Amino acid sequence: MSTLRIDEDNLKNGVLTLVVTLVEVIQEALEAQAVRRIEGGSLTDEEQDRLGNALLELDEAMAQLKRDHGIDESVEELRRGLDDIVVDLVDKVTNPGRWGEARGELG
Repeated sequence: MSTLRIDEDNLKNGVLTLVVTLVEVIQEALEAQAVRRIEGGSLTDEEQDRLGNALLELDEAMAQLKRDHGIDESVEELRRGLDDIVVDLVDKVTNPGRWGEARGELG
């Protein structure tokens, strides 16, 4: 029977990197939604200020968290990997014929 050896420091940083990356993705979605609502005129000036301040505080907290744990680079690397997956997925959805042909060439 083999034993799985886990470096607890790497596991902690890996999980933290994943969580921070996911929060950043959610943060970007919130920012995009905020811009749509502001441009759509559905927020008062006071609501816009509160929303802007909340997003700024979140941005500062995430930056501090990454600095404190030295995970800036690992978060960026994971983001690039996720971006590549999204680009491939969108390409598959928008160009299904090309991907079907590529599968046929492999098989």
